[in-house]
Amino acid sequence: MNSLDWVVLIGYFGVMVAIGVWSHKRVDDVSDFFTAGGKMPWWLSGISHHMSGYSAVLFTGYAGIAYTYGVTSFVTWSFPIALGIAVGSKLFAPRINRLRSRLHVASPLEYLKNRYNLPTQQALAWSGMLLKIVDVGAKWAAIATLLSVFTGVSLNQGILITGAITAVYCTIGGLWADALTELGQFIIQLLAGVSMFVAVVLKLNDKGIGFFDAWSEPALHDHAKPIVGPYGTVFLLAFLFIKLFEYNGGMLNQAQRYMATGSAREAERSARLSAVLWLVWPVVLFFPMWMSPLLVHAQKPDGSDSYGLMTEQLLPHGLLGLVIVGFFSHTMAMCSSDANAIAAVFTRDVAPVLSQRARAWGERSGLIAARVTTVVFLGLSMAVATQVNSPTFKDIITVVIKWVAGLMGPIAIPMMLGLLRQFRRSGPTAALTSWAMGLLAFWLVNYPINWSVDGGVPLQYQVSVPLAVSLVLYILVGYLKPEDTPERLAVIEKINTDDDGAAAAVPAPSGADDDMVGAPVKD
Repeated sequence: MNSLDWVVLIGYFGVMVAIGVWSHKRVDDVSDFFTAGGKMPWWLSGISHHMSGYSAVLFTGYAGIAYTYGVTSFVTWSFPIALGIAVGSKLFAPRINRLRSRLHVASPLEYLKNRYNLPTQQALAWSGMLLKIVDVGAKWAAIATLLSVFTGVSLNQGILITGAITAVYCTIGGLWADALTELGQFIIQLLAGVSMFVAVVLKLNDKGIGFFDAWSEPALHDHAKPIVGPYGTVFLLAFLFIKLFEYNGGMLNQAQRYMATGSAREAERSARLSAVLWLVWPVVLFFPMWMSPLLVHAQKPDGSDSYGLMTEQLLPHGLLGLVIVGFFSHTMAMCSSDANAIAAVFTRDVAPVLSQRARAWGERSGLIAARVTTVVFLGLSMAVATQVNSPTFKDIITVVIKWVAGLMGPIAIPMMLGLLRQFRRSGPTAALTSWAMGLLAFWLVNYPINWSVDGGVPLQYQVSVPLAVSLVLYILVGYLKPEDTPERLAVIEKINTDDDGAAAAVPAPSGADDDMVGAPVKD
């Protein structure tokens, strides 16, 4: 990097802070801070939803997969996300929006107290927060790794710089600041991604390699296969289910984007826009990564430095700074949205249970608590980031794929399936059993069983077994021990009914008398 690149980078940080300060004027209460008061346009929500799913892990961990295996990086990552969001646009997005408009909640987990019970809500809240700290820690480590490649700053210094800038704008402006910065970040990434795409095509032409001829080069042997290496059919199917839950609200921050729109229909449109972007845009970003074995020799065994090395070689100063800004934009978008989501969960779901004083928070004190919680979460995740390459967490991609994907199912299944009428029989017993046994399955598959199997348990089973265990138990226990009380059915009907002006007819609980059928829901 030279002075021009630094000007671009510092200018970007300045704009992010300015957006946070401007957004501060739009935040009057907790609802504004966590859900934008339900006033966010669907298109802004869709772009924000899309951008909050990225991070610099794309340019490190997944760049390494693309460098080593080729197009499977798209087929087993962004394609399942696009498909999952498309399905979720009908299945989950409208219902999650009604959590805010019908139940008047500001946290995606706030409804669980009435849908199940308080212990279930607390179990999912605490485990979700802890998982998010690890997840965001991996994102900080990823962007700090890239920053060290370009600037020479240490990993810990990179974590501190990016975390501090993010803390300023997302703490001041809440979800509005997150969404508006993500819009700016999307524009920046559009310019940076296209610049890198063109630079790679021109470099290949200089080497006498055509756009389509590249796939026949020996260095790209088997790179055109959609499923290869550890990323096989079982892995793809598992990821389809995992991403269906994760990117439609299971990781909480995407759920907030649905809640922020004005209506259930706008939430659906938001999800559709995000799905289209996930299907199209990653192809532009991945193409240079697929071609990277023809242009650079990665220094790291996993190839995670390949994209950074290629960027340094191909782009002139100024454009190099723009691409580095693109790295930051993705990571800061995801981390700031996660921080906002976890602050919502803590202040709305956890703190009132721990403290009687928290139950008496007014609008001002609740808003202060939300901002303090945001800073604390970012600080904890930054501390974890310094340990990502330790023996406990290993490398960045291991954290993102194995830990996050493997633990997603047990946390997300009770939350997401609890929205649907089809699973109304599943109550707190089913939810807690599903959650606990899923976590146990994750531990067994990744540690005791993994240690005793020659070569270890394949990755696809490490991430799929916990999800399968949770899903089967949630359905089975609900069937064997139905807990669909009138109160729980009333919550479900409010979430599933389109007509705001009509009273919902509540289905009869399992084993209930006939005269319970059609009992009206009282708001």
